Amino acid sequence: MAIKNYTTTVDVYKSLGEIQGALASHGARQIVTEYGDDGAPIGIAFAVDTPAGRRGFMLPANIDGVYAVFQEQKVKADYKQAAMTGWRNIRDWVLAQMAIIEAGMVSVDEVFLPYMVDRQGQTVYGLYQSGRLALGSGEK
Repeated sequence: MAIKNYTTTVDVYKSLGEIQGALASHGARQIVTEYGDDGAPIGIAFAVDTPAGRRGFMLPANIDGVYAVFQEQKVKADYKQAAMTGWRNIRDWVLAQMAIIEAGMVSVDEVFLPYMVDRQGQTVYGLYQSGRLALGSGEK
């Protein structure tokens, strides 16, 4: 099965705007788009007020990963299409998270926890992956 949104014609910046709108309408106090050396957006950072204080989050866009999947799946698409697909999928995921937040099932900081950043800009998931956030074996 081909990757979701692989045929989208929605511009990257439209998807970014929709992501920013969803974040802002759900309590984001700061939103920043991060750009790579080539000027293309590579992530979106935002801050929300939580019971533990203001917390920052970073949602990366791994467009190289999307492009690699296109190649594996033999999808005839260029890097621009990979960027449009990647950002559209992030937009869809953020909107899905907002739906379960609105339903009272989770809080913003709970659902975005893997993307919470520390003072050095490392995500919780990155800390876990590097072994600097040890959770134990999971056994009782």
